[in-house]
Amino acid sequence: MTLKANWNYPTAVRFGPGRIAELAQACRAAGIERPLLVTDSGLSGLPMIRDAMAQLAADGLKVTLFDRVQANPVAANVEDGLKVLRDSGSDGVIAFGGGSALDCGKVVAFMAGQSRPMWDFEDIGDWWTRADPSGIAPIIAVPTTAGTGSEVGRAGVITDETTQTKKVIFHPKMMPQIVICDPELTVGLPAKVTVGAGMDALAHCLEAYCAPGFHPLADGIAVEGIRLCKVFLPRAVADGTDIEARAQMMAAAAMGATAFQKGLGAIHALSHPIGSVHHTHHGMTNAVFMPYVLTFNRPAIEEKIARLAAYIGLEPSFEAFFDWIVTLRRELGVPETLKAFGVTGIDYGRLAKMAIVDPTAGGNPVPLTEAAAEALFREATG
Repeated sequence: MTLKANWNYPTAVRFGPGRIAELAQACRAAGIERPLLVTDSGLSGLPMIRDAMAQLAADGLKVTLFDRVQANPVAANVEDGLKVLRDSGSDGVIAFGGGSALDCGKVVAFMAGQSRPMWDFEDIGDWWTRADPSGIAPIIAVPTTAGTGSEVGRAGVITDETTQTKKVIFHPKMMPQIVICDPELTVGLPAKVTVGAGMDALAHCLEAYCAPGFHPLADGIAVEGIRLCKVFLPRAVADGTDIEARAQMMAAAAMGATAFQKGLGAIHALSHPIGSVHHTHHGMTNAVFMPYVLTFNRPAIEEKIARLAAYIGLEPSFEAFFDWIVTLRRELGVPETLKAFGVTGIDYGRLAKMAIVDPTAGGNPVPLTEAAAEALFREATG
């Protein structure tokens, strides 16, 4: 089976090993002549970034680098990137990296021609209609991890440092014009990063599948994404050079972000406050909460999980699926509790209040009350 393909679902995705060689052509197809390449400082000195910039320059494109993006990007990262974009006269953005770089790059492109403050476009009601669509710069996305799926999404998650909350900036035109998914770019990822990213992809697929509502398209994508994680995440962790495993996990990540337009749930609603306040890795935090939320949601999802278990080759029962999740976490070295994850000094009441107003909380199949959120935080602490 070839690992190369072009997809439109609806994002135009150029998928396969070696396809980073098409970056300059993708820019021209999107109408970008002066790209701003947004990445993080950990990637900016690596050969993949140097090679990409050299390729762009050799093709006659005037590229500018912006690499001041931190894990869990904050408003200041967007503001700094926006200043560089305007000062350089860039006419588009290449968001290149993991979820943080992708989210920041997309929001920089979104804000390129807006006159209102960024928080005026938070994903609340119809706030996105406040934006001037003509002021959104075109975006090319190049993921270098297999987790968030931000490359196929229409939003960016940015932390408001004044309140220590993660906020979602959304607009339909924030979806990248072209995505280059080249699994060779993920080959150098450390095993721990592969685990955190892969568990993020799994959490996206799982919560989308469990979210209430009628969306069989999302459900179908989610269950296959979960199967890919089951088969290929352990392989990608065990052998980082396994290009088939890397490719299939990159596909699973995009599938998770495609499916979660149906909704997410308490895994993310609990994870976001912990990440904002305690600065933990998002995907690994999702992995810590996963079994606790599964147990909490069991009354509403038991039958669905039994069907899912059968599809991925397990005994058709909630118990079999739950046991697989627990075993997978243990085999991949996921901390079993927040305490084992190094999270201390938890203000349970404050975090519970943050969790229930998180945009993802409404998609949980069992209502996430403040009392329930606080109990889950305490149980997961260990």
